[in-house]
Amino acid sequence: MNLGFPELAIILLVVLLLFGPRKLPELARGLGEAIREFKKGASAIREDLEDGSSPRKPG
Repeated sequence: MNLGFPELAIILLVVLLLFGPRKLPELARGLGEAIREFKKGASAIREDLEDGSSPRKPG
């Protein structure tokens, strides 16, 4: 999905109208934390899959 500047501006305007300027920083902070947690979880899953796919030598 490729969003250009006009699409992002429209989305920002709609969010601003729905939630107001006072709630916008809280929403952005929450979105940032959610993205950070998602990336952490995806990274942990990727590491688990990589560790599990390589055969381990007894030792």
